[in-house]
Amino acid sequence: MSVARVTEIISSSETSFDDAVQQGVARAVKTLKNVRSAWVQDQKVHVENGKIASYRVNLKVTFVLED
Repeated sequence: MSVARVTEIISSSETSFDDAVQQGVARAVKTLKNVRSAWVQDQKVHVENGKIASYRVNLKVTFVLED
């Protein structure tokens, strides 16, 4: 039997939503062990002077707890 936990991560990128997800997952695996999945809960953009300045994602990251 395994037990998993879900944690929320907010990540941003000046390039794209995909890059924000990649950065968020890359950062999560540096701290969390046994990361198994992530899903995008929300996407937002930050606008400055009428242009998109950054892309932001709220990620739910699932990882399995060790015995």
